[in-house]
Amino acid sequence: MRIEIRAIGRVKSGPEREMTDDYLRRAEGQGRALGLPAFAEREIDGRGLSGKAAETAALVDSLPPGAAVIALDERGRAMTSRQFADMIARQRDDGARDMVFLIGGADGMDRAALPQGTRLLSFGTMVWPHKLVRVMLAEQLYRAVSLMAGAPYHRD
Repeated sequence: MRIEIRAIGRVKSGPEREMTDDYLRRAEGQGRALGLPAFAEREIDGRGLSGKAAETAALVDSLPPGAAVIALDERGRAMTSRQFADMIARQRDDGARDMVFLIGGADGMDRAALPQGTRLLSFGTMVWPHKLVRVMLAEQLYRAVSLMAGAPYHRD
């Protein structure tokens, strides 16, 4: 199953870019043996997009058919790292070929424009800078792959 992060806005060079790239590279390296051969990021330029409906439309444009879609939203479901890993493993085991995580712009996403069946995931009710959200998501993807590979986890 391929995993992609789609986000409004660009993260230029700097610590957030380095950390996101590093975690995705690590996840991909470990994920191949687990049926998770590709981890990618697609940045969507939000300039010229007016409002969250247009941003959401740009995020969901050309989603792979049958992709499992998870939108990051403060009103979504909070998960433990283990639950997050289990969700990814379940989707993979159920035959999903693609899983796409969506990170909207500053005003969030237009829920009505999200594909049917989109799950909402929350990293808490606090507001996080978009650059850090990408780092946090990439780290959780790497942690999920590590858990799926049987690495010890200090919370167990």
